[in-house]
Amino acid sequence: MFQTVSVPEPVVRVVGKAAPLEADDVDTDQIIPAEFLKVIERKGLGKYLFYRWRYDEKGGLKGDFVLDRPDFRDAKILVAGRNFGIGSSRENAVWALTDFGIRCVIASSFGDIFYGNASKNGLVCVKLLEENVAKLRNMAKSGNLLVSVDLQSQTVSYAGETISFNMEPHIRERLMKGLDDIQTTLEKYSGKIIEYESRMPEYLKPKPRGIIVE
Repeated sequence: MFQTVSVPEPVVRVVGKAAPLEADDVDTDQIIPAEFLKVIERKGLGKYLFYRWRYDEKGGLKGDFVLDRPDFRDAKILVAGRNFGIGSSRENAVWALTDFGIRCVIASSFGDIFYGNASKNGLVCVKLLEENVAKLRNMAKSGNLLVSVDLQSQTVSYAGETISFNMEPHIRERLMKGLDDIQTTLEKYSGKIIEYESRMPEYLKPKPRGIIVE
């Protein structure tokens, strides 16, 4: 049986409507509750994004959550508050966001593990000063704010304004090249790996495992 391995698409620029999330300290359990972690396929996880905020006790969509409102259903950029993605390590939280259509989260700070997981899965996380986040989030309430996030120039542009941001070089490179952990290792050490394997006895050399990379 073949195993399909998904790799992130390279991201140089994200352009789209911004949606405001009026909340600080959003943890990974709020992004996707623990009961949905048994779903290991990335496709379809968007249904469970912010599940407890979006659905009633009977599983019916309430429709009043910002991302379910008509003005924001096609939003690609989420403007959050402080400490977005704190809590337990949960790569599914990133998958749920990207499957829903969110390609970038702007906040003043992020949970460290979530931030790392995001970079491995093509989700851009941009850190701005709190006052800039508050202004951007307030403007996004109109439902028609278009924002451009450019990793090449490290800028966020909207409504005639441009704000610069800093991103760790290795995170920025990973996003722009669409690299996961395996690809990052191969890019840096493929020569040494090949050299090492060439010296191994034939019976110890790794055999192909039929992995298809998409």
